[in-house]
Amino acid sequence: MDVIGVIPARYSSSRFEGKVLAEILGKPMIQHVWERTKQSQILDDVIIACDDERVAEAAWGFGAKAVLTAKGHTCGTDRIIEVVNPLDVKIVVNIQGDEPLVHPTMIDMAARALLEDKEVSMSTIMKRIDNSFALDDPHTVKVVVDKNNFALYFSRAKIPYHAEGPEITTPVYYKHIGIYAYTKDFLFIYKNLPPSNLEGTESLEQLRVLEEGFRIKVVETKYDTIGVDTPGDLDRVRESLTREGL
Repeated sequence: MDVIGVIPARYSSSRFEGKVLAEILGKPMIQHVWERTKQSQILDDVIIACDDERVAEAAWGFGAKAVLTAKGHTCGTDRIIEVVNPLDVKIVVNIQGDEPLVHPTMIDMAARALLEDKEVSMSTIMKRIDNSFALDDPHTVKVVVDKNNFALYFSRAKIPYHAEGPEITTPVYYKHIGIYAYTKDFLFIYKNLPPSNLEGTESLEQLRVLEEGFRIKVVETKYDTIGVDTPGDLDRVRESLTREGL
């Protein structure tokens, strides 16, 4: 296989336990993620990597391929590695289990960045920010990129800083959307990178990649998502899906 998508689905979320099974318009959230992921034009297979029998049974119930992983994993990346380790695959796309509005083109764009440039071993997605609330919201991660769209930095803070002065350029701000594509080889390099200082400061795992000197290609999308961290986020997702007529 060339490209597979893996959806890590953790039941025991510290902020919202069982959120991947939370009901959204008659379906568990993880089903919305899976159905949208299955619309990708580039994935050869889609696997849900779960830590709890309740999630696996729900996934099997709506026809998904699900694998029960070890309960001791501390992050979704480790769960993905357990799933892909025995597989003959070139590229792995990590689709978050709490992103029920993920658009399939995001997945295709992230994977295509690696397929089209063999020098790229990791990619992710960004969306231009068009509301002031997101700029000041620490749950909305911001990203700054270079002229070739490689990440310079990720932060929960408002970056870049907008200095004052007649010659100062008005900044454009981008939201980071947590879809990642990796070559399988780099996924195992990533697993063995030590936690970094910036990662610990910002609580953003992808910063360890930059601190170790590796590059992350960032592809821009016109679509937005709503990550579910609290029960209140579910209402926003329901409203969005209702507007879409789903």
